[in-house]
Amino acid sequence: MQTKAILGQADVINVLDAAQKEADSNGWPVTIAVTDDGGHLLALRRLDGAAPFSADVATQKARSAALGRKETQVFEEMINGGRTAFISAPLQGLLSGGVPIIVDGHVVGAVGISGVKPDQDVQIAKAGVSAVA
Repeated sequence: MQTKAILGQADVINVLDAAQKEADSNGWPVTIAVTDDGGHLLALRRLDGAAPFSADVATQKARSAALGRKETQVFEEMINGGRTAFISAPLQGLLSGGVPIIVDGHVVGAVGISGVKPDQDVQIAKAGVSAVA
């Protein structure tokens, strides 16, 4: 039987804290979502000043990154590059800002960020990922 790494609660808190530190240091009001490898929400942190809808967007970005096993920026670029049929894929949150958490070559979860510019969302997400990957 195979075994796999999973995100424990301490890992999730480390991801949230690292992402928030990056956001706070830049004055960016965002929502941070962390999911497991199946895209199920493990934690959500909406920082002061973040728009209410960013909670849903961040969650969907994280879910798409976990299920798609790649950064959501890849999906956004694919669609913007002309593969518009991908919009019909059974995923939401196909915008930059979702980053999978990869441990020993396996996706164990993902981080989704929403609230600022796409490259800033990605910067915050990668800061969160770096706390455990």
